[in-house]
Amino acid sequence: MNVYPVETGNFKLDGGAMFGVVPKSIWHKTNPADSNNMCNWAMRCLLVEDGDRLILIDSGIGDKQNEKFFSHFHLNGDASLEKSLAKLGFHCNDITDVLITHLHFDHVGGAVKRANGKFTLTFPNARYWSNQQHWDWAINPNPREKASFLSENILPIKELGHLNFIKSGNELGEHIEILTVNGHTEAQMIPIVTFKNKKIAFTADLIPSVGHLKIPYLPSYDIRPLRTMEEKELFLQRAINEDIQLFFEHDAYHQCCSVIQDERGVKLNQTFNLSEL
Repeated sequence: MNVYPVETGNFKLDGGAMFGVVPKSIWHKTNPADSNNMCNWAMRCLLVEDGDRLILIDSGIGDKQNEKFFSHFHLNGDASLEKSLAKLGFHCNDITDVLITHLHFDHVGGAVKRANGKFTLTFPNARYWSNQQHWDWAINPNPREKASFLSENILPIKELGHLNFIKSGNELGEHIEILTVNGHTEAQMIPIVTFKNKKIAFTADLIPSVGHLKIPYLPSYDIRPLRTMEEKELFLQRAINEDIQLFFEHDAYHQCCSVIQDERGVKLNQTFNLSEL
């Protein structure tokens, strides 16, 4: 078994939107903003090689949207999903499973591409995994999240016959546990991978970056912020108790970290790259 970080490029989001009620004077220390108050964020995926399965967790933003759409997010960096897979010695056709933590455009956009005016799957040999609760939520979007759930990112997965739902939590094998949380969006999945006798949690949008470790530090995008705070607190306590390492999808500066607890609560222990495990 092996695990690999897969960089798909960076994008920019408003720092205030990413930290909610936390003042800029605090959050800019970990996530510096440009002159337009935009902070740079990664769209980092995780590839799990487990026997004859090659499981990709999330897929970045993709490249099929129009110029106006991408102008809002200031894409930057040289990495792409395909180039990063190639550097690891893999091709899109090799992927057997794609787990989408949730169907917001920066997590699922790379899973579907446009070719000759038609939507096709980036990973034609893969089973795509969501869950029934989140799928139903995404295809009937509420006004708050509608701009994040794009039909061209979502519906082709089902129309082309590759949609599967996680039910019991073990569909991806014995080395991947699925934790479901509901603060950021309905039924977001947080995969926890056991590798080298360690647990690695792909934190997705539950904890986007090192700067979000403190319980009240959460994006204003979350649909249920008080629920997110409860879920973060429970998750971080579990991370301490079980020595779970955190793998960040959106932290442009750090791949992973460990956490500890002192008299003031949970805090950062150390940051590191996945290859250092």
